[in-house]
Amino acid sequence: MNLANSLTPPLEVIERFGAHDFSVNDFFTRRALALGDKAMIEYEGDVMTWSQCLDLRERARTWLTVQGVKAGDRLGLMSYNHPSTVVLFLAACDLGVILVPCNPDFRASEAQYIFEHAQVCAVICSESVQDKVHQAVAGMAPKPWMVLNDKASESLIQTWQGVTPASMALSGNAQSTCLIIYTSGTTGFPKGVMHSQTSYLLTAEAFVHRLFLQPHERMMCVLPLFHINALMYSLGGAMACGGTLILVRKFSASEFWSVALSTRATQVNVIMSAAAILSRRPLSEFRADHRIHKMFLAPLNQDLLDIFQHRFGVPTLIECYGMTEIPGVLSNPFLGPHKLGSMGRISPHPSPCIATPEVKIVNELGAEMPCGEVGEIVVKTPTIMQGYYKDEGQTTSSFKDGWFLTGDLGYRDQDDFFFFYTRKKDIIRRKGENLSGAEIDTAISSHPEVQECASIGVPALLGEEEVLVAVVPKTGGALTPAMVFAHAKAVLSPLKWPRYVVLVDSLPHTGSMKIAKFKLKPAQDLLDKATEFQS
Repeated sequence: MNLANSLTPPLEVIERFGAHDFSVNDFFTRRALALGDKAMIEYEGDVMTWSQCLDLRERARTWLTVQGVKAGDRLGLMSYNHPSTVVLFLAACDLGVILVPCNPDFRASEAQYIFEHAQVCAVICSESVQDKVHQAVAGMAPKPWMVLNDKASESLIQTWQGVTPASMALSGNAQSTCLIIYTSGTTGFPKGVMHSQTSYLLTAEAFVHRLFLQPHERMMCVLPLFHINALMYSLGGAMACGGTLILVRKFSASEFWSVALSTRATQVNVIMSAAAILSRRPLSEFRADHRIHKMFLAPLNQDLLDIFQHRFGVPTLIECYGMTEIPGVLSNPFLGPHKLGSMGRISPHPSPCIATPEVKIVNELGAEMPCGEVGEIVVKTPTIMQGYYKDEGQTTSSFKDGWFLTGDLGYRDQDDFFFFYTRKKDIIRRKGENLSGAEIDTAISSHPEVQECASIGVPALLGEEEVLVAVVPKTGGALTPAMVFAHAKAVLSPLKWPRYVVLVDSLPHTGSMKIAKFKLKPAQDLLDKATEFQS
């Protein structure tokens, strides 16, 4: 059977609920009234129907109003995945209140920067991180109040159930800022990316097209709801298609397949690091009768593709590209063709009435580059951020002639597929050539005893840079710097061989688990411990 003929078209999926005014209130209310007693969220054995979520949303916005929260206020969130986050987001949107999620695994100092910069009025948090929240907001004036969302004695949802909903004017609309998502900070302090209710909904509906989400979809959410992927793609996509969100508190590789089986999940989003961990877990944990038949995953290599398709029985894996600032721009077409290693083609909204994103590859002067030549990826999209919170200078410098400058280098092929090369700031200048740090990392990480690695440029004696690679060995292995260098010689051209190799216990990461290479510089301590090799 032709796959396309067996699926409900994306536009038909979202049009079942009628046109909305691009406010989250109208979007969600139409779905909740239509879907009623259908499961909207399943979490640790509990079910919240669409009707129950609609009722809780009204009670939660009354509760927020009683607490003194008003339109334009920023509401901090430092929580592991929990159904209260979904209700809180919906209620905040109705009131024109802005949700500011923060990684619960952050140190208190990291959370302090976000909460102080956003000047949050309150923080909703998991019980296990309350001490960190107290430390993070201790110096703020006025001091934000704090509420635990998952207390065993009485959860926040139970508190809301005891509130009598009151009639009130709703200040949130399509143009209202609904989220400030702080970027990972791979080059310094994080920046607060502002998104409107319209950009949220456009991204959510576009995800229906990207994954051909169906009305019966059961979307397993293992990524955290402080990240754009879970918030806009998993939660937003589940709401847009009218499916069910299988919410998992936190990613667990050992329990992944058993949860997938018990919840009858059909779709899941993962990042490459999580996929790589799953690929190395004992086969005894795998459940062959799971129902997941599509995954959203990037980047993807041949080994992971083979493992997930042939060992794990997931037929469709979709690679993509987006940023917190520009979600949902490129994707490998669900119905094909797929190009392994590609970020995909331009990914449109299901409705032809919505402007299609535009993507170009340009040189330093802004001139478009021909097919196959590397340049900066620049974007125009209806899902673009509103700007960086309290940072007009950074907002202005991120655009040129109306195009958003991604800071990523890539190229386009003759079939209009786009390919990532490296970050502009991840270029190592050696012997007159620009080397991609990402390419070197990928090559060295292919060694079976390398857990992860990071290549950076360090000063060369005669100017420019040499390549230093910091490597985390797999536990129990016998990896040596010489083995790393020998592997590099086997898989890379001589210009890309590292001059220095150093074995380390760990590498610094951002909140979204990207390696924070800027924290490795200056690298004198690494150089002092490194083994030097002659190319």
